[in-house]
Amino acid sequence: MKQKIKQRKKEKLSKATGKAFKALFVGEKVFSNSKEAFTLYDTSRFGEPKEGKIYYSIVEAVYLAEKGKIEVYIRTKKLTLNKLMEKAKDTEKNFHTRFAVFRDMRNRGYIVKTALKFGADFRVYDRGVKPGEDHAKWILYPVYESSGLTWHEFAAKNRVAHSTKKNLLIGIVDDEGDVTYYQIAWIRP
Repeated sequence: MKQKIKQRKKEKLSKATGKAFKALFVGEKVFSNSKEAFTLYDTSRFGEPKEGKIYYSIVEAVYLAEKGKIEVYIRTKKLTLNKLMEKAKDTEKNFHTRFAVFRDMRNRGYIVKTALKFGADFRVYDRGVKPGEDHAKWILYPVYESSGLTWHEFAAKNRVAHSTKKNLLIGIVDDEGDVTYYQIAWIRP
């Protein structure tokens, strides 16, 4: 009986999420050219379309693998979620902190994209807003709770957010992986 219930739950989950599609990990990039990748981009804005493929940031790829949306391969070898996370940790500095914030924001319904051109970790779009339809509302910096941040670094982050007409959001990740957010804004006395 328990086996049947587990099987039904699995079937419901696979119907709700669809079948996982294949993505390739080459160098430091993860991409797919499948029809499902383009459909997922159209509905949820995961990845960036370029040259007939959808390219994923490493945090997006891990998140999608964790959700059962993609299966990531290196050549012909499928990576387990743990192996993919190891690769991500090797590829990206501060991966666990960045991933905890990315996962939390996506689970809350926000679209999160990289923000390298702004000198930040992520840009975050308000719920219901897709990139290209409007601008991001926040620049988001993930920070581990025990790491330090000087006043100069803090001021620089705030200045970047202000100059790009976005609000500054700091996501602080604790030892349990929970995230607390602080929004910082300029005021004129």
